[in-house]
Amino acid sequence: MFASPGPILGIDPGLTRCGYAVLASTAAGEPEAVSLGVIRTSPDQDPAHRLALLQVEIESLLDEFSPSSVAIERVFFQVNVRTAMSVGQASGVVLAATARRGLPIEQYTPTQVKSAVTGYGNATKEQIQRMVQVRLRLSRPPSPADAADAAAIALCHAALAPMRRHVRQATGGRT
Repeated sequence: MFASPGPILGIDPGLTRCGYAVLASTAAGEPEAVSLGVIRTSPDQDPAHRLALLQVEIESLLDEFSPSSVAIERVFFQVNVRTAMSVGQASGVVLAATARRGLPIEQYTPTQVKSAVTGYGNATKEQIQRMVQVRLRLSRPPSPADAADAAAIALCHAALAPMRRHVRQATGGRT
């Protein structure tokens, strides 16, 4: 059951490729993909320009789809420091744009996303794409993988947000 008061915007942050997915609920309470895609910036441009472009695109998504919440993959661990920095910067742009609008935002680790969507915390990209295809009743697996990952993040949020809300209420916001 997809229990969200409005669309969920899922984000797989990245500076070169930032995946996004907007999911809504059907009349039957099932999740459906409203929009899936990737925001791309050129590695040939300076990072400040790329981050500004990403900010404009994220704000356009927020304007167009008016999500009730945003879910983003938490920068958890990267072997490549340069990649970790650019993912962290892209994540910061999304967090700031979302906070400016007063929207609730949740962050999920890759393991949480994989577990929620596939039932297995070490699932492969192909397994995630296949489960996103099945859960959203798509004719083929979403591509590129960044868009599938964003949809998986939104599906994870739809599954875990109600429990997180109850825990916050029960603990007076101390989680």
